[in-house]
Amino acid sequence: MSGDTSAVTRLERSPEPAPPSRAPAVLRLMRPKQWVKNVLVFAAPGAGGVLTQPVELAETLVAFVAFCLAASGTYCLNDANDAEADRRHPRKRHRPVASGAVSVPMARALGVALVLTGVGIGFATGSWKLPAATAGYVALTTTYTLWLKHVAVLDVAAVAAGFVIRALAGAAATDVDVSDWFLIVASFGSLFMVAGKRSAELADGGDVVGQRAVLGSYSADFLNYVRSLSSGVAVLAYTLFALERAEAGGSFVWFELSIIPFVLAILRYALRLDQGGGGAPEEVVLGDRALQVLGLLWIMTFAFGVYQP
Repeated sequence: MSGDTSAVTRLERSPEPAPPSRAPAVLRLMRPKQWVKNVLVFAAPGAGGVLTQPVELAETLVAFVAFCLAASGTYCLNDANDAEADRRHPRKRHRPVASGAVSVPMARALGVALVLTGVGIGFATGSWKLPAATAGYVALTTTYTLWLKHVAVLDVAAVAAGFVIRALAGAAATDVDVSDWFLIVASFGSLFMVAGKRSAELADGGDVVGQRAVLGSYSADFLNYVRSLSSGVAVLAYTLFALERAEAGGSFVWFELSIIPFVLAILRYALRLDQGGGGAPEEVVLGDRALQVLGLLWIMTFAFGVYQP
């Protein structure tokens, strides 16, 4: 418990510095750091082997931009809705809306504009599928903000579903087929990360229930169980997915080799969670060099398997 208290104390002693002007505050409100999550739109086109084709690559880039804009819009709307609760959180109280750097009406107006732009830009692919996926993501996050975030288990499932929709958006933009194994890996891998996020929030100390009421329904043991279950299913599903792809052809065991960095990356992320990280998954990924190397090795081995002659 003392470790948790000291962690909160460090956070309170080192608050996020206030931005010097309104423009940086608006940029922080859009959370560009979290755009890294949207690289998931490249997953299905990459697995489908179409990223070397100019049209499909352009469509995937459109999907990435669409989700960056739409996601930033939902962050603006969420922060406007959660301003009072965020003011009671040791870190979130420094967010632009909670700190007063950006007004609630301005955050809502910006959020609506970004969401509409994100959905609209999807029509550049010439199909309704990407706009529908983007709108579905916005509907899910809005439902999460208004209701699902207050319901235990459903809150975790909703956040995980947001990652899955990102992955499916790439398929919607490029019309590639998505295998059952791909969906299982995406679903349970996302659940693993979200359970880790909840674990970090629960261990953060302070008035965790006041900051996020649903945390009062969780225990560390339950969240550890969810992490173990979801990571185990993700590893098993990916192994079967890789072996299935290997049976489809290829002169070298690239798909089989890709299992190694994938499993090691899961274990590395689990270690970071056990060490108290995971409150912000994008910060774990961007701040852990070993995890980045493992991710790169996995991408390379899987890509060699997809694009080998």
